[in-house]
Amino acid sequence: MANITVTPTRMELTRLKGKLKTARRGHKLLKDKRDGLMKQFLETVREVRALRSEVEEELMTVHRSFTVASALMSSEALEQALLYPKQSVVLTQTTKNIMSVNVPVFDFQTKTKSDADIYPYGFAATSGELDAAVDALGRVFRKMLKLAEIEKSAQLMAEEIEKTRRRVNALEYVVIPNTEETIRYITMKLDENDRATTTRLMKVKDMILKQAIEEKQAQTAEMLENFS
Repeated sequence: MANITVTPTRMELTRLKGKLKTARRGHKLLKDKRDGLMKQFLETVREVRALRSEVEEELMTVHRSFTVASALMSSEALEQALLYPKQSVVLTQTTKNIMSVNVPVFDFQTKTKSDADIYPYGFAATSGELDAAVDALGRVFRKMLKLAEIEKSAQLMAEEIEKTRRRVNALEYVVIPNTEETIRYITMKLDENDRATTTRLMKVKDMILKQAIEEKQAQTAEMLENFS
């Protein structure tokens, strides 16, 4: 049993009942939030797995193409071909709110008119496999960015789920039971005080009644003596 040190007054009882009502309402809201976040988190995890599989497969294709290109070209020619990128990228980050969790949204814009304009070299002295590798890498970049976005979202949601779970448990197993126990304690004390007060009042009433009867008897005896 918890060590209860509150003053058992009706004002304190009213305050604790209000606190208990608020705690129960907050507990329900937090449970709903936790369940909603968990559902969204599981959907995000499934999306991460599917997208990660696609990205890994496409990166393997890029790696194979670069491997073949490096076999067909000298390392100096390959380095020279990729030394000066033709296309520059501007990355922007915004946020969106998912059940009170601010998750990142990544986007990028190229400074060239077409995403296909990504070859920083002439085609005469390079291998066709290098073209395929650069093209595949350009296509997988958007998916890599999306993967980073949803993985970070999953991480933030997992952290929020854990914080919400701790709050739910604190309310469910600590705050609400302790408040209910304190309310029972104060109610019991107030009932004891009411019973004690009633007992005292009954005793006072009996004393007053007894005194009135004795006075009445004394007056009657005195009247009888006067008549005799």
